[in-house]
Formats: sequence, C-alpha cells, structure tokens
Amino acid sequence: MVGKQINFSREFHQEIIIKTQNQKICNKKNTKNNQANKLLSNGHLIPNLPIKTIFGSTNLHKYKTHNLIVFFYPKDNTPGCTIECEDFTKLHNKFLKLNTQVIGVSRDNIKSHDKFAKKFNLSINLVADETQDLCLLFDVIKEKNMYGKMVKGIERSTFFINSNFVLEKSWRGVKAKGHAEQVLQYVGSYVNNQL
Repeated sequence: MVGKQINFSREFHQEIIIKTQNQKICNKKNTKNNQANKLLSNGHLIPNLPIKTIFGSTNLHKYKTHNLIVFFYPKDNTPGCTIECEDFTKLHNKFLKLNTQVIGVSRDNIKSHDKFAKKFNLSINLVADETQDLCLLFDVIKEKNMYGKMVKGIERSTFFINSNFVLEKSWRGVKAKGHAEQVLQYVGSYVNNQL
C-alpha cells in the first residue's frame, strides 16, 4: 500500500453511506447500555456505533479494512480546532496512501460541520457527536476552566485504530499545531512494520 496512489475520500464515504442505508443500524439504546462505563485502552476492540457525518449516516465498522484516525476537537471555527483540521486535511492524501482514513469528531451539529468544512475546504470527514456517544466511549469529556467557570468539554485527543478495529495508539490532551504530522509519522512507522 505504501507509495500507491489512493483517492477515495468523498466517493469512498458516499459508497459507505449507500451501503449503510440498506442495513439496520444497531439500536442506539442498547449500544449505550452495552458501552456504559467501559473505558477503551490500547489493545481493545472498538465497538460498532452509528455515526452522523457530513457525508451522511453510517457506522464505524464501515471503515474496517482501513486503518482509522479518529481525532476529537472541541468546537468548529475556533483557532486551535481550525489549525488541527486544516493540518489533517493537508496530510490527508499521505494518510490515504497508508490505507488510513481520517475523521474529526466534535459535539457540533451537521449544519455547523458543513459550514466549517466548506469555509476551510476540508477534505476529511467530520462526525457530529451531538449525543456524545463517541465522546463517552473514548472518554474525552473533561472538566475545563473557561473564564473562571468549570464546564464539561472535549479534551483534544486522537486515536489510531488498525484495520482489525483494535485501538493501537492514543494521544490525549494534545496541542493542535504539529499534531497531525506526529500522528502521520506514527502511522507510517506502524504500516511499515506491518509489511
């Protein structure tokens, strides 16, 4: 896969969505009950959850056979989040060459994600986690001090999931600038070690 040109960003996601629309998506209530209070760590199998993306509704396991980067960011159109999303977009083709898809997750809604993606010409897929199912699964909701007031928000975090849907690597509490490059270096090493 290394060095091979792969170009299946928007088309790839649209194909996944069409397939998903022809299948039953698991019952959200049962998924919440099954996943409650289970913290993921490296080596754990990632469960299949329904997700709403800027390309439509699907589920996580539609990305099987590809490695997957899932990065969580606090809010669309904020300085740090914009830097992070633009950096992952700049490196998106390099991730694809490594058979790795990239999705960004925040609690913003689809309308906000659409505007954000168009405004900054983002090529990565964005997931609207309004129900916080993914945020809770990956344990990224943390207490933050915002202007002297304690609020719950997303801790900027990234997760690398291999093509068997096992969590390989976690980065928590990261800084936006330069993080995408750090993740790409790790993925490149991982893929080269698999050859």
